[in-house]
This record gives sequence, structure tokens and C-alpha cells, in this order.
Amino acid sequence: MPASVDPAGAETPSKAWATRGAYMKIVDKMNCGSQFISFEFFPPKDKNEWPGFFQVVDRLAQLKPLFASVTYGAGGSTQGDTLEIVSRLKSEHGLDTMAHLTCIGAYRGDLQLFLDSLAEAGVNDVLALRGDLPKDAPPEFSACRTLLHASDLAAFIKESHPGMGIGVAGYPEVHPEAVDAEHDLGYLKLKLDQGGDFAITQLFFDNKLYFDFVAKARSIGIDKPIIPGIIPVVSLKVIQRIISLCGASLPAAYLAELEAADRAGGAAAVQKVGVAHARRQAEELLAAGVPGVHIYTLNRDQAVLDLVQGLLP
Repeated sequence: MPASVDPAGAETPSKAWATRGAYMKIVDKMNCGSQFISFEFFPPKDKNEWPGFFQVVDRLAQLKPLFASVTYGAGGSTQGDTLEIVSRLKSEHGLDTMAHLTCIGAYRGDLQLFLDSLAEAGVNDVLALRGDLPKDAPPEFSACRTLLHASDLAAFIKESHPGMGIGVAGYPEVHPEAVDAEHDLGYLKLKLDQGGDFAITQLFFDNKLYFDFVAKARSIGIDKPIIPGIIPVVSLKVIQRIISLCGASLPAAYLAELEAADRAGGAAAVQKVGVAHARRQAEELLAAGVPGVHIYTLNRDQAVLDLVQGLLP
């Protein structure tokens, strides 16, 4: 149901949300005390590949993740697909889902309609992100649009859908566009203060980065959950592309180990090393008492199964 709009053009909370009952948001489930795993899925753009994708989801759903998040393309280019996929993950696979939502280049009315559609589908959590411009975006792509930052989007969601859970992103190695680590942490605090319930970190390969990041966040008054995000390396080419985009770094010793595996046994050997490293990370993080571990799956079911089987009681 679309939101009502006042004469000044400001959206008011959707009537659908005003009449819906309370839901247990993802953050409420996190706060129940038990450590958890959660997954991020990357839906294929080609719908001919969807049957294989849902087979992967079905296998990983057996691991009982606390929730599954679903990405979409730059500038909302696959937003419609995201809506269909999160709805199917919930209705057909029994997963609590969190839809990624980006605001750069988006109009408030379009975002409102998407949020209303999520609510109608029973999807009650969103990961609020600024997002990246599409590669072919014209200079005027963001002109006259007022949601320019993830903090703006978090505030917009909080106002228009007050019962919806909101996750935000954190960057242990600092956002690539940030002035410095201090400013970056300030923006994380702003996102959480504006409506975010918890943060999920960008991927990292050295747990010390995460522990230091959390300690600094706590020192400036951030007290909401910060969930570590980790990724099993399944290919040198794939991970090098990912870190080039997100600003993460591969420790020299780990990179050397991956390169040696690649020379000796190719992709299968790289994946074996990558999964083992990610599992050690997860074990150490859980032993240190983190609320849970968010796995960037790359839609690789066997790698994730090898990573998390037996990880939790």
C-alpha cells in the first residue's frame, strides 16, 4: 500500500504499518542471547540461473541461519528481483530475510513503494546502504534527490516504517571514500543514531581489525551490535576483484598461501585454503563472544557448508 503524501510532499507512515502488529525484528532475535550464523546471498541477474540459486538457498537453509540478506544492483537496478527473491526465501524456504536497500539516485516515493511492498510480503528488516552509482549514470543522476547518505535512508525508513528493523554497514578498514578512520566511525554512529539497530561489517581477513574497530566504536558511545562479516575465498580472481571494490586487504602471508595453493592445485586448492582460513576466523570470533557471524556466501553452498558445519552447538 503506498504511503500517504502531505501537500508539502513529505511522506507519512504507511497505514499498513500503523495497523500491523509488532514483529520480532532481527535485532530482537540477536538479543535473545544465542550466538548465530547468518548469510548474504547474491541473486543472479539472469533468471535462467534462478533454479540453481534456489537450490543453493535450500541447502544452506538447513543450517538454520538467524537471517539471510539479499543484495541488489547499483542504483536499484535489480530492485524488483530483490523483492521477489526475499519474498520467496521467506515463504518457500522459511528464512527470515533482510533486503538490501540503497538510496543514491533514488526518489523517496519509489523507496516508499518498495518498503511498502516488503512489508506486505512479511519482510520486516532492511539493510540501509548509500549504494554506488551505476557505471553509466549521467552527472545529473542524483540531482534534486535528498537521500544522499545511508544515514538519510535510515532516518527515512525509521519515519516511514517505524516497525521495520534496520541494519547498516561498518568498515573495519575504513570506507574507501572516508577522510579517515575517526570520521568513518562518526558516520557509523550517525547511521545508528538515525535509526539503525545493528551494524554488519565489511569483510576482513584479520580478526584484530574487527576487535580494534569494535573497541573504538564503543569508545565513542556506539553500544549496538556490530556483527563481523567474513568471506570464504573461493577464487583468487574473485577475491581480488571484491577487495578492490570494498577497500579490504589480504594479509601478505595469507595471500602467499592462496597463491601457492593456486599454483599447486588451482581453484579447488584455493577454496580449501580459503574455507579453512574463514573457519579459523569464525571460531576465534565466536570464542571471543561476538553475537554471531555473517557469511558472505558468494552462492557457494559447499564452501559455506564446509565453513559452518559444527561451528555452533
